[in-house]
Amino acid sequence: MSSDQMQSAERSAAVTGAAAQQSSAEAPFLELLARGASADAYEQPVLLARADGRPAEAIAGLEHAKVLALRVRAELEGRRRREAELSALFETAHDLAGLRDLDAVLQAIVQRARSLLGTDIAYLSLNDPARGDTYMRVTEGSVAARFQQLRLGMGEGLGGLVAQTARPYVTDDYFKDDRFQHTLTIDSGVRDEGLVAILGVPLMLGHRVIGVLFAADRRARVFEREQIALLGSFAALAAAAIDTANLLTETRAALAGLERANEIIQDRSGVIERASDIHDRLAELVLRGGGVHDVAAAVSQVLDGVVEFTEIDAAPAKALEASRVEGHAVRHRDDWIAGVAAGGELLGALVLRGHPGLDPVDQRTLERAAMVTSLLLLARRSAAEAEQRVRGELLDDLLDARDRDPRLLRERASRLDADLDATHVVLAARLDGTAADADQAAAARRRLWSAASHLAGTRHGLAAARDGGTVLLLPLDPGDTATDLARRTATQLGSAVHEAVTVGASAPVEKPAARPDAVVAAYEEGRRCLDALRLLGRTGDGAATEDFGFLGLLLAGDRDIGGFVERTIGQLVRYDERRGTDLLRTLDAYFACAMSPARTKDDLHVHVNTVAQRLERVGRLLGADWQEPGRVLEIQLALRLRRLAGPVQP
Repeated sequence: MSSDQMQSAERSAAVTGAAAQQSSAEAPFLELLARGASADAYEQPVLLARADGRPAEAIAGLEHAKVLALRVRAELEGRRRREAELSALFETAHDLAGLRDLDAVLQAIVQRARSLLGTDIAYLSLNDPARGDTYMRVTEGSVAARFQQLRLGMGEGLGGLVAQTARPYVTDDYFKDDRFQHTLTIDSGVRDEGLVAILGVPLMLGHRVIGVLFAADRRARVFEREQIALLGSFAALAAAAIDTANLLTETRAALAGLERANEIIQDRSGVIERASDIHDRLAELVLRGGGVHDVAAAVSQVLDGVVEFTEIDAAPAKALEASRVEGHAVRHRDDWIAGVAAGGELLGALVLRGHPGLDPVDQRTLERAAMVTSLLLLARRSAAEAEQRVRGELLDDLLDARDRDPRLLRERASRLDADLDATHVVLAARLDGTAADADQAAAARRRLWSAASHLAGTRHGLAAARDGGTVLLLPLDPGDTATDLARRTATQLGSAVHEAVTVGASAPVEKPAARPDAVVAAYEEGRRCLDALRLLGRTGDGAATEDFGFLGLLLAGDRDIGGFVERTIGQLVRYDERRGTDLLRTLDAYFACAMSPARTKDDLHVHVNTVAQRLERVGRLLGADWQEPGRVLEIQLALRLRRLAGPVQP
């Protein structure tokens, strides 16, 4: 073997030996790397080699391998840390993308920042522009209640320095750092929490600081650049979360505003439709001649409430007057009152019950309905007054023009829904109150005439103003009497005019259209009955001529002898005239003989059965009570007056 070959072999052996030696030096460190041992464990192989007395070259190789292994370990640790940081940032970004609860996202950010930086506490504060300070929003790891509730003035503490400069700041020992403004409130909170080292990074929206994200330890610590950058990344995500939440809040508010606007538009549209609907309904009511209660019913349906028409006395006086003066519906407790007025005169009110919250358009609808009601009332009043005049004219013609054609009278009465072929009673009515002057007296008479005309219209009769009072011609219902009708009329008229009204009634008049003269006589009868009531002090009462008998004849100022005779024995007179009988002569003899049939037959020279038959006929004509003492007196007086008035027919 040549010398060159020998040298080459020696170098190769040396290299192989060195490699083997190097491989044996690296092996324990590779094992430590594989099982993730702590940094202290890497000193163990070197210490063992020295203890075994290994050569210096071997120990140097181990030292070199240790340095390389620690460098690799640090690189692996850094990569794992960056991977964890990136994973945490990714998870936070994912949370932000699915943002549902801002507090939950901010809490997750603070928790992850604390975990990755390995600090005792992490917290986030936000600025409050309205109050001009900053407050704790989220804390993680805090144990002091006062610290968690801190509110700080702008520019105070480490957070104030971060907010002013918009840059991260870190302090290794908070209480020894004089770069920022210390305050008693902040220092007390920090001391309660036991913080020493604090790192703060700004939360930025554009160029504006909205808060600060903090990480802090309860011992002295130096925060590395990577940790500052990591906390800044979390701060950026927190700011993005807050911005997103604000945008969502604004969007939701805008959507809510749009929804409210849409609801308002729909509500306005509904109100306008209701207003249009009530306009059409009211117009239809006016055209077809509807009444005030029809208007109230239509408005009730449109306003979805209960609307009633009330008279003046039934409505709240102050609210009604306020509505009249203002010209608008006014609220009264839970109701709305709309005065029904015409030319300053109150006619009543429309009342919306139990509807305190009323839309302005619906309020105008109620007011419009009140105006339509006033027009209907005026129209009804005008029609009623016209009808009253027509009824009065017809009754005047019955009382004044005795030769009026019965056919024309019937036709005119038919147009007024009156039947002059039915049995009627003539009633004379007069007020018994005293008026202060002539004007008041005239006004009272007009009220009486108006009330009587209304009553006549509802009873299918006639009424007219006459002789300082009012005269009525009312039909007599079957089973009713003139006395009952007189008393009922006095009560109804008195209630209507709020004064005492006295009413005298005539005897029933059959077919007044064919017998105008009987109507005239009946009116005189009614007036005499009225005078008798007043002379007896029975003001405000009603009675008929039949209630007084011959007393009415005595009390009346103008004694109507013929009328009394006619009412008392007129049927006997006519019966004798038609049949040629002697009922009147038999009755005279009967009374002259002390009402003894046996003596009467001797006086008349007839059989006693003939007397009995004649007296039975008298009973059928005059009524079953004709022999009662009061009736006997009246019949005897009528017979005596008839004899005195002229020669008795044989």
